[in-house]
Amino acid sequence: MHESVLLKESIDNLNLKENSIIVDCTLGYGGHSSAILKRIPKGYLYAFDQDEEAITYAKERLNAIAQNYEIIHTNFVNLKEEMEKRNVNPDGILFDLGVSSPQLDEAERGFSYHKDARLDMRMNQEQKLSAYEVVNNYSYENLKEILLKYGEEKYAGSIAKGIINKRKSKSIETTLELAEIVKESVPEKYRNKSHPARKTFQAIRIEVNDELNVFEKALKESLEIIKPGGRICVITFHSLEDKICKRIFNESSSLPPELKKLPIVPKEYEPKYKLIASISPTDTEIAQNKRSRSSHLRVIERR
Repeated sequence: MHESVLLKESIDNLNLKENSIIVDCTLGYGGHSSAILKRIPKGYLYAFDQDEEAITYAKERLNAIAQNYEIIHTNFVNLKEEMEKRNVNPDGILFDLGVSSPQLDEAERGFSYHKDARLDMRMNQEQKLSAYEVVNNYSYENLKEILLKYGEEKYAGSIAKGIINKRKSKSIETTLELAEIVKESVPEKYRNKSHPARKTFQAIRIEVNDELNVFEKALKESLEIIKPGGRICVITFHSLEDKICKRIFNESSSLPPELKKLPIVPKEYEPKYKLIASISPTDTEIAQNKRSRSSHLRVIERR
């Protein structure tokens, strides 16, 4: 069963009322959405996801609680467009980034470096680009770049070289093949820390799903559509996502540099948003759910 990370902290910080209109941008298996639905009996929940398997599971879970929700089967990059179609300005928006535990645990989805499966990693099974295409068709330069940029992998060059050399003789088909190539491409001392393929798999997953660009666009648009007094809660799982969130939240809640020196700032130039919280999981949560260890929650409110 998938355990939602920072569940209590994120739900509490959404500041829910019984009639709140809430958007869960990352429905997944419905952990956060279930908790939200219980708290908004006279409100409404809109939940985004592009994974049909997750939607089917979450729908059953939500139906057992209430019917005042709609699942929107699309990527949250379309958040603003979908809310405008419905003429909705929500009271709260939640992003829980990262891959759901069942997606990691199901070998056939190709996210895991522990289980053998065809290289895939697509959140949306209908899209064409998969991990297989990235690993077998990208040039050395492109592979090295995404491993550096999205994996912050210090052995990006040697791993990219290992992939290129291996595929000269045959295409790389499975997750364990790729994990083995990574292992062989890095120094022995590096193999004994966390799994040496972790950053490579993260980088390829981000590339396949265009995760960072999608997140940045959606987060900026969520600031535009949230109601005054409404809150946006973002749970990130690695430093790349967290840097984007922190930068956008800081820019939105700060005065432009040229106005900071003024003795009195005209009201119309005051920031429209204020930072509410920055929270990491407790030691207890990390002990109970190891996948929470790299998570971080940031919260902002529209004035």
